[in-house]
Amino acid sequence: MTRGYLLIVLIVAGVLAYPRSGCPEQPQDRPASVQESLFHTFPVSIDGIVLFHVRGVEAYPADERAKRIGSLIEKAAQDQSVRPDDITAVESDLSTDIVAGNRVIMSVVDADALPEGVDRQLLAKIHVGKIGEAVERYRQERTLREIYLGILWSVIAMLVLLVSLLLIRTLFRRLQEKVDAAQLADRIASIKIQSFVIVNTEQIKALLTGAVRAARFLTILLLFYVAVNLVLGFFPWTRPFSNELRDFLLAPLAAMGRGILHHVPNLIFLAALVFVANYLFKLMRLFFEGLENGAITFSGFYPEWARPTFKIASALLFAFMVVVAFPYIPGSSSPAFQGISIFLGVILSLGSSSIISNILAGLTMTYRRAFKVGDRVMIGDFRGEVTEMRLLVTHLRSSKNEEIVVPNSMIYNSHVINYSTLAKQRGLVLHTAVTIGYNIPWRQVHALLLQAAGRTPGLLPAPPPFVRQTALDEVYVRYELNAYTDSPHGMTRIYSDLHQNIQDAFNAYGVQIMTPRYAFDREPPAVVPPERWHEPPAEPPGEKNEGMP
Repeated sequence: MTRGYLLIVLIVAGVLAYPRSGCPEQPQDRPASVQESLFHTFPVSIDGIVLFHVRGVEAYPADERAKRIGSLIEKAAQDQSVRPDDITAVESDLSTDIVAGNRVIMSVVDADALPEGVDRQLLAKIHVGKIGEAVERYRQERTLREIYLGILWSVIAMLVLLVSLLLIRTLFRRLQEKVDAAQLADRIASIKIQSFVIVNTEQIKALLTGAVRAARFLTILLLFYVAVNLVLGFFPWTRPFSNELRDFLLAPLAAMGRGILHHVPNLIFLAALVFVANYLFKLMRLFFEGLENGAITFSGFYPEWARPTFKIASALLFAFMVVVAFPYIPGSSSPAFQGISIFLGVILSLGSSSIISNILAGLTMTYRRAFKVGDRVMIGDFRGEVTEMRLLVTHLRSSKNEEIVVPNSMIYNSHVINYSTLAKQRGLVLHTAVTIGYNIPWRQVHALLLQAAGRTPGLLPAPPPFVRQTALDEVYVRYELNAYTDSPHGMTRIYSDLHQNIQDAFNAYGVQIMTPRYAFDREPPAVVPPERWHEPPAEPPGEKNEGMP
């Protein structure tokens, strides 16, 4: 069994398991006064067939009275000694009693006859006739002949259902093949306004496919509904469920039909409003897409502002349309609808403070142009490439391929370092520091550091790298190597290669990278004599300027 058939069986089973509501059927073509009098009535039914309605009082509700009368009628029908002709009306001072043999089935009083506009004797006579017919029908439907006929008709109904399902399967399969056929796709023209395509061929094709599937599902569901309703109606024990199943579908449809007819003018207005709003949204999207791709330009308006501005304008337009449409929504003036609106407003006001702060921070960051998608940034303690900017959060991808989700409110309240903004125009300066003892000539250290920078891929030869001596501490000198790069996304790799090349250069010339610790004053002072000032790879004066670049 396919999923569609399984879903249909579950729906039918749920309908059959739906609890009996016990709500009486109200006549629709009665005067208002009679309708009000029937407000406290309940139907007396046998095997799902309503015989008549009875009134109730506070001490003896109508539903209890109706159920008791129905139970007594069934007992009379089960008693074969009671003939339908034995059911008569016996007159008393305050009521007219309907008896079957020596059993009183019900008493008709003047209050029962008043809503009908007849006297109680005539009403009792009418009830006697209906009860007699019900007893006779009750016995007839429980004969073996009627039961066998019910089984036979049930089998026929099931066979018709199976044949219908096979025909529907074949029919809709062929219809789906025609929808999927290439020649049909070629015949379907895209819906467009001038050069702007509103609905393309593939979307129309997907719409037709969905329509075919929906029609098949509804047809199969209707067949199951009719078959189950018929089978349940063939037997007196299940006929009440058949009536409930019919009312379960028809009553909501009737109510919806009346509601739709009542609200047709409002629905027409809402449809026109949705139509206008839809095309306003499309025009706005076209306009802001033109701003984003540079087809439309404004002084002081940057292309990266187009998308968030479109979202803000769309939200404002949507809010305006909701305000205009609200009075025309069916049920908008009901207390329940208004209560739900107030409840949702309270929930949103209590739980949206952090959301609103993140949204405002995200909009602020967009218009501040602190960064854009693709930039390498450092936000607080997080460093990575900006992969996505949303209204509430910003996504970063670290050098270890980790996704970092940063709330926009945190970005707004912390510093942001953008490594990419000036890297293409001026280059990004990468820097690293080493500490070397005073016994090593500073010119040699400069040369070794510059040599390591020259060997590192990713660092630019121009502007040339340079070295600064940032501190003269007690026992060592702090050197800082600075070099330019136009590839901020490769910072981690470039730093690693640079450190490796620094180690190789210093090891090749026997210069130890080590911070000496002070222990005692040696007899010979730790100084560098002039003859060692230009030890390789440092160049002597005249061959190269000794100043910093």
